[in-house]
Amino acid sequence: MMAEKADGDKSGISRRALLKHAGLASAVAVVPVKLFASAPVAAALEAPRAAAQTSTAEALETLTAAESSTLEAMVARLIPTDGNGPGSAEARAGRYIDRALGGALASSREAYRAGLAAVDRCARTSRGAPFQQLSPEDQDAVLRDMENGVAAGFGPGSSIFFNLVRAHTIQGTFGDPYYGGNAAFIGWDLIGYPGLRLAVTADEQRLDARVTPTHRSAYDHTMFSSKKPSRASLDGSSLRHGD
Repeated sequence: MMAEKADGDKSGISRRALLKHAGLASAVAVVPVKLFASAPVAAALEAPRAAAQTSTAEALETLTAAESSTLEAMVARLIPTDGNGPGSAEARAGRYIDRALGGALASSREAYRAGLAAVDRCARTSRGAPFQQLSPEDQDAVLRDMENGVAAGFGPGSSIFFNLVRAHTIQGTFGDPYYGGNAAFIGWDLIGYPGLRLAVTADEQRLDARVTPTHRSAYDHTMFSSKKPSRASLDGSSLRHGD
């Protein structure tokens, strides 16, 4: 659902609306790539991964540089930085997706390869420039068309890919930072989640209590650290731990 980006602004995608769709990850885990791969993958999206770097100069693990640029632009608009605080770009949800596509989300790798190429193709067809070069308003317009399944040059699966990226963006913004997203605990601070507590005081159980954030991953606690999963073998159940 497209809704307000900030109070009173109907041009963007609201954080509240996104949270309502947090359960979409399982529904779109396996995406039929043929739905949005009706044209060849853009050559630019086949750039060698060895030379690919994120905006923070950290080497990409799965995506190409061009794919990452498109994805980072999408992520930045799905939960944008606004009057409510920093968004998914600062939480590094794109980094989470890049890492997870080499592990827990590996089954979605081809869907991302075809889908990100289609996003770029759609942006060029409808707006005259690659998605990452469009203004925020034009990026939102492309995302709205994708969500509604009417994105020019995309094919009938645009809404499926939109939901896939949205679900993974939510995971990367609000999940345990161990998995590569929720940098600096931005997502948890945004929703007021103070982090895992092994004991809760009487004062912290008050309805009006202001609990001081721990800013610790679940795996920073001794009782969980010995069970810390290897990133390459993460499965869906592991990803939900600590969300």
